[in-house]
Amino acid sequence: MSTIRIHTTQNVVLEYEAASVGDRVVAQLLDLLVMGLWALVIGFLIEQLTNSSNEQRIISYVLVSAPLLVYHPICEAFFNGQSLGKHLRHLKVARLDGTRPGLGDYLLRWLIGLVEIGLTVGSLALVATLLNGRGQRLGDMAAGTTVVSLRPRTPDVQAITAGTQVPLGYQPVFQQAALLSDQDVNLVRQLLHQAARRDDFLLLNEVAGKVKGVTGIQTDLHDEPFLRTILRDHAYFASRDSAHG
Repeated sequence: MSTIRIHTTQNVVLEYEAASVGDRVVAQLLDLLVMGLWALVIGFLIEQLTNSSNEQRIISYVLVSAPLLVYHPICEAFFNGQSLGKHLRHLKVARLDGTRPGLGDYLLRWLIGLVEIGLTVGSLALVATLLNGRGQRLGDMAAGTTVVSLRPRTPDVQAITAGTQVPLGYQPVFQQAALLSDQDVNLVRQLLHQAARRDDFLLLNEVAGKVKGVTGIQTDLHDEPFLRTILRDHAYFASRDSAHG
């Protein structure tokens, strides 16, 4: 899988793994399963509650098919870039410029997807994704988006420790990181390592919530990049204070 670097408006560089073709296919199959269950359940209920006149058949067809047609853009717009299949596979749609995708981005991906996925049974999307190098099908290229994996990238202590090193000319993102004690930061580092090693997203969320509660920080960053940024910011303030001392 290729690494995608996204520079956010908060001056944070996020690194994600591009979602693998296998993960995207599995997510799509899971979404098709959800859509199929919807069609079966709603179709059965309508059949039981109505008679079989032509007018009611048309209404039944609309009630079943309309939600399926807009399933992907609606889910992605309301669930921060994730359909149910993407959620289960820990994938999401992200913009390459670091901003949050808008409804227009999701709709553009969906419209082009009707052709490259629907009409070609996914073959055109598969070829485009394999050739692109950044995990983009044609709809992603048009919308400036891609699909990334949310699984932790660095499950070892050395990588996490390296992530707290302060590069030359670094500018801190969260001034409130200076409020954390060295003991707090060491605990955050240990828990981040533990969560990354176990793919424990609940622990990541809990630790991020604790840090936000102590510092008062409000941010849209995902839990893992938020915690890494806090560690780097705290290292910046610690090195500055020691230099002045």
